[in-house]
Order: sequence, then structure tokens, then C-alpha cells
Amino acid sequence: MPPWRKPWVELTPGPSGPVATSGESLPSLQATGGTADRSFGLLTRIAAGLVLAVLGLIAVTMLKRSTSVLRAMGLDYFTTRRWAPPSQLYGILSFIWGTTFTALIALTIAVPISLGIALFITQIAPPWLRRAMVYVIDLLAVVPSVVFGLWGVLVLAPKLRTGYAWLSRTFDGWPVLGSLFGPNPQVRSFLTAGIVLAIMVTPIIVSISREVIETTPQNEKEAALGLGATKWEMIRGAVIPHAKGGLVGAVMLGLGRAMGETIAVALTIGSALGQVTVNALASGNSMPAMITAEWGEADSLKKSALVAMAMTLFVITILINMVATAVVNRSMKKSRGS
Repeated sequence: MPPWRKPWVELTPGPSGPVATSGESLPSLQATGGTADRSFGLLTRIAAGLVLAVLGLIAVTMLKRSTSVLRAMGLDYFTTRRWAPPSQLYGILSFIWGTTFTALIALTIAVPISLGIALFITQIAPPWLRRAMVYVIDLLAVVPSVVFGLWGVLVLAPKLRTGYAWLSRTFDGWPVLGSLFGPNPQVRSFLTAGIVLAIMVTPIIVSISREVIETTPQNEKEAALGLGATKWEMIRGAVIPHAKGGLVGAVMLGLGRAMGETIAVALTIGSALGQVTVNALASGNSMPAMITAEWGEADSLKKSALVAMAMTLFVITILINMVATAVVNRSMKKSRGS
């Protein structure tokens, strides 16, 4: 009999009946398993260390390359909005605002739609429709950003002209919406860039949210339905609390994509300098688009200003992820009752 088929326990006769005695022992895997675990742990530590090392090197390099403009401008580099290379004056407040504003517009549009699509695919759609939707969404995620940008400026923007004029005219004089949809609407504007970014980040948020939602244990969903919950009550009480951390991570990944997008925003935002306004129908600019447009003609000080702009975007992204992590940890503690 092969060794792996030999019995582990044998029954031998005894005074009060059969007694179980150990048979031939299985080969010991302790040494092999211990070595494999240690090797795997070492590899994961090395991988994590490499990520931190790369981030550290990026931060150090950008900080060294940006010292010239920071020494010349000081805090005015972050707090002023005048960008005048001939006068060697560099202020990036308007670009920080443009990047943040377009990303917020994109998330406002994309997050509800993305979560709705993810919940529909995982909880409601029949299998044949689910496969088709997953295929289309994954295909949409790999479309190059320049295609979205050209579509936005050549096809979408002209069709929005009438709608923008209606929004500006309708909400003129309203307390909040009057400022959000202000006068002199431009088709290449914050809102147009935000709409294009929303289309771009929706497949990313949907794909990650779908994978996270599908990790909800089936017994929890069946228990909620068995207690008389409706489909929506089951989703709200069992699916969303279980997937909350992953959903926030999906939104943060979409935010990072929206804040770092270059070509699509450069083609649709309007390239206006010094524009700090809450009017979503006005033209503006963003940090990634500005870096792309100005790098080729930059002298040493201007290149330092552009590198400092990239460093600012890097720091903002890290801070947003830290805040998101804190929010997720707090919500998870509340959900566990600790």
C-alpha cells in the first residue's frame, strides 16, 4: 500500500474492547512549512519596503528639485494665483483649486452612479445581463484618456452649450446654485472636465465595488431575507456595512485617478490662468494639465515650479488617503460596537 494510503489510526483488541492506537505517522511538514512561512514573510516585507522606498525616493527627488522656487517664492507659491514666468512669479493656488474642484465634480457624479451599477450587477441583474455589463465596463476602463478628452472637446462640449446657458439663466440670483452656475458659461469649463472625469473613473469604482460587494457572506444575506427584510433592506443592513471599507477604497482610487488625469482635463477645462471661483461653468486649469503644457518650454526656475506643483499634488493625494483610512477605521469600529 502506498504511504499516503496507510491508515493513521489502527484498532487493537483490549480487555474492554478495541483500543485505538496510532498507526504509521504521516511525514512531518513542520520544517518545510516553517521555511516556506519564513520565506513568504520575508518576501512580503521586502515588497512593502520597496514600496515605501520608492515613495520616499520620489518625495526626496521632488523636494530637491523644487527648492529653487520655494526659496524664491516662499509660502506665496501656495497662497497666490498669479502665474507669470516672464516676471518669475509663480503661484499655484488657482491650479490647486482647479484640480480639487474638477475632482469633486467628478466624484459627485460618478460615485452614486458607480455604486448603483455595482449593486445592480451583484444583487439584481440576471446572469446573462451581468456578464454583458461586466464585459462592457471592463472594456470602458481601458479606453485611453486622450480618447475621452477628444470626445469631450469635439462631441460633448458643443452639445452642452444650450444646457449650460439654460442653467446659468435659470439659477441666476439663487443663493447657492446661482454661484455654482454663474454667468458667461463656457463649454470648456470645470463642469465639462468634471463630466469627462466622471465617465473615466466610473469603470474603476464599479469594478472594485463589485468585487468588494461580492465578498459579503451569503448566509448574512439569506439571514436578512429570512427575517423578512426586503431586497433594499438586505443591501442596506448586510451588504453595505460589510463592504463599507472596500467601497471607500474604491472611491479614493477614483479620486486619485481624477486628480492625476492630464490630457482629458487639459482638453476640456479651458486653460484659464488665475481662476479661483465656484462657478462650475467657468474655464480654469489644473496641476497635471499645467505641468504637461508648460514643461517643454520651461527654464530652470519654471521647471522647479512645475516639480513643486507635482510635489503638492503628491502630498494632497497622500493626505486624502490618510483621511480616508481614518474614516474607514472609525466606521469599522462603530460597526463592530467597540
